[in-house]
Amino acid sequence: MPEHDAWNRIWELNHRVTDLGEPLALTDETRALLRETASEVAIAPEDAAKALQGDASAAALLKEIAKRIRVGSRRLSRALTDANRLQEEGDLGAARAPLLDLLAVEVVPYYRELAQIQLDALDEP
Repeated sequence: MPEHDAWNRIWELNHRVTDLGEPLALTDETRALLRETASEVAIAPEDAAKALQGDASAAALLKEIAKRIRVGSRRLSRALTDANRLQEEGDLGAARAPLLDLLAVEVVPYYRELAQIQLDALDEP
């Protein structure tokens, strides 16, 4: 399970760098944050290490991490909402579809795990 404080720090840092135009200060702490969160969003360690060698590539890594967190969260929320609505309507087969669709494209392990838990729950009596 990801450390949500780290994801919040990624969001804040990405906001400052991307939206406010602040330069990315590639400190040891920032490198560690990017390295750890990269693995939590399915970015290969060697890709993260390569990106952390320069300011521009580290900023691109930050942007990609933030994007995976944001897009995956929205995708998961939509899938859970749709699945719950269909389940409440009594159509368990249709309730599985949004979750299966999510699992077909989602790369963030935490979001995949949550979708799988919901999918498994649909099979419980």
